[in-house]
Amino acid sequence: MANLSYTLYRSLWTALDLLFPPLCGGCGKVGSRWCAECQGRVKILNENLCDICGLPLDKAGVCETCRADRPHFRALRAWTVFEDPVQTALHKLKYRRDLSMGEALASQMVTFVRELNWPLDMVIPVPLGKQRLKERGYNQVGMIAKPLAMSLNVEYSSNGLMRSKETRSQVGLTKQERRENVKEAFRAGVEVNGKNILVVDDVSTTGSTLSSSAGALYLSGAKDVYALTVARALPHHGLKHA
Repeated sequence: MANLSYTLYRSLWTALDLLFPPLCGGCGKVGSRWCAECQGRVKILNENLCDICGLPLDKAGVCETCRADRPHFRALRAWTVFEDPVQTALHKLKYRRDLSMGEALASQMVTFVRELNWPLDMVIPVPLGKQRLKERGYNQVGMIAKPLAMSLNVEYSSNGLMRSKETRSQVGLTKQERRENVKEAFRAGVEVNGKNILVVDDVSTTGSTLSSSAGALYLSGAKDVYALTVARALPHHGLKHA
């Protein structure tokens, strides 16, 4: 059951919706931040997935990539595929300052995350670099991770991960370039010793950023590190989707 903080948090957004009638983040329809039609178009990723990275497979098991080079996280799962309407909603949150989409998406993901049955002690968003945070003014991942943590009654730490170095945008990079770009890019920003951590990002493609994040948390004593994203860019989408 969600705690009082989450109830109040949702009530705040509901009050704002009454004052300023929202537009659906997926289709732009007036009256709801995430309309019923767009909810129905979401493709939940919950069958025949790689046990480790969550990539859709013909049959359940471990994919060739994870067998050859296992990521640092224990498991990665994405709520849905990186296609419309979720793709549009994430772009509005990330680039158009539509902060309301964070709570709207998080509230839709709660059941999916609970059904994973992961033992979680803390939720941490992947941090932005200093320059990108300065330009944007907020971490869009935190706008999703915070209400998700509150709904799960799990501790939330906005600075649980810190950047050890500035990195290039992952957009347009190859898989190997992505891995090198985020190698040793993170460090733990809070005490994580013995804790089960959920690291959250908006989109996963190769999982390099999440693997590097998990590695940093394990070095600081984390017991287990799980990874979650709103969406997954599948191989046929190409790496350009971030």
